[in-house]
Amino acid sequence: MPHKKNPIMFERICGLARILRANALASMENMPLWHERDISHSSAERVIIPDSTILLNYMLVKMVNLVNRLVVNEDRMKENLNKTKGIIFSQRVLLELIKRGLTRIEAYDIVQAAAGNMKTESIGFEEALERNRKVRNIMGPKAIEGCFDLGYHTKYVDRIFKRVGI
Repeated sequence: MPHKKNPIMFERICGLARILRANALASMENMPLWHERDISHSSAERVIIPDSTILLNYMLVKMVNLVNRLVVNEDRMKENLNKTKGIIFSQRVLLELIKRGLTRIEAYDIVQAAAGNMKTESIGFEEALERNRKVRNIMGPKAIEGCFDLGYHTKYVDRIFKRVGI
């Protein structure tokens, strides 16, 4: 699709990842009889080990190059996130309700109902939660608002990039 900007290299890496997984499967099949060490093990290993390490090295070099050249349009990303009207934070709300004493089933039912209300009433997810008396009593407005902080999900991004060397 010519309108897309996804580099061919990303697609190549995804395809090659299938080969690595297949090689991992073949090596796992060696394990049950590892103590016998017959020729079937070594014949597979002679291919799996060098091919996998060379392939993984190639994929990592290409991925680092792609990530270094990656262009991020933050405004567009925020625009896309806002299209969800906050529903992307439903898991965080669910976990917060559980942390505050609800069972997972109770919390799930509340979050699911709020998601349904947001659709039927054409409101955002945060407003749907604020309209729910039980959620307000359990969490309060500040805690509800806190669940919609994108920084919570991105707080380790810089550390991750530093560890990767980018």
